[in-house]
Amino acid sequence: MKIVIDMMGADLGVLPVIEGVSKALSSTAFEAVLVGDKSKAKAFISKDLASKVELIHCPDYIRMEEHATDALKRKESSIFVAMDILKNGADALVSAGHSGATMGLATLKIGRIRGVSRPALCTLMPSIKERASLCLDVGANTDCKAEYLLDFAIMGYQYAKSVLGYENPTVGLLSNGEEDSKGNLITKEAFKLISEYPLFSHHPENAPIFKGNIEGSDIFDNIVDVIVCDGFVGNVVLKTTEGTASAIGSVFKSEIKHSLGAKVGAMLLKGAFCTLRQKTDYAEYGGAPLLGVNKVVIISHGKSNARAMECAIYQAIRAKESGVCETMALAFEHKQAPKEVPS
Repeated sequence: MKIVIDMMGADLGVLPVIEGVSKALSSTAFEAVLVGDKSKAKAFISKDLASKVELIHCPDYIRMEEHATDALKRKESSIFVAMDILKNGADALVSAGHSGATMGLATLKIGRIRGVSRPALCTLMPSIKERASLCLDVGANTDCKAEYLLDFAIMGYQYAKSVLGYENPTVGLLSNGEEDSKGNLITKEAFKLISEYPLFSHHPENAPIFKGNIEGSDIFDNIVDVIVCDGFVGNVVLKTTEGTASAIGSVFKSEIKHSLGAKVGAMLLKGAFCTLRQKTDYAEYGGAPLLGVNKVVIISHGKSNARAMECAIYQAIRAKESGVCETMALAFEHKQAPKEVPS
């Protein structure tokens, strides 16, 4: 399996990217193609690693402050070159660089799966239960139509089933109340489209796949396996979750330092704290798959450390091995046109 990794544009530079690739290669067999500035990378690439990877020199990259559309003209930029490699034979792409540039180029060069209105970014949300919930869209589409949310529901369901291995995954629509009547104009229309769509109106063993509206307080309870929302709301939810997890960690560290009793208690609860950290650490989830394009694209957090990059590569491998793109193409090939929703 050939995986192309864009080394450029991450907040922490090329080192975490290279370390993540090295760790992944030590436990998993795949062909790694690193795209980026050789002069910045060579200091961190050992002779052993150099023998295992292909390094494509590409010093230009899209900075975070630049517009995503700049990538369409910058044919010498790392993400443009990496996307070309993906298009011409690689199996998956991983990037912690400019997410907008990655999404735009993936849509343009790799192409949307036929029938998909808009690609969507999805991510796993921490849960109090063993099974995490998948949330999408978390940033690809800030302005959505109801039909897009239907597509997100289909893609999320297929990803949960094919890649995560969830049996009979359930779907919910994020809204401001559980009642069917709650929501804004878009979510109300989307509720009708999703609830009437054959895949979700079918009830296996009298258990409906579409559970209707869910509230923000339900996100971490695994009330449903797939949470559907527009990219604006989803990105706010994602950033709020990251900020809350970080704040909780800081409060714990601060309080533990204040007394001997707290330190002893922390030692006794070390296992529980490790579990909490693992559940809320974005690095353990890898990156956000861009669903709806014809090949596997994983967009990692700009602040990704080596562990996050390593997990993003594993995520790309699982997605490719599962044949999720082909599964989605089949699902949308049989997609029925949504019914008109009265205005």
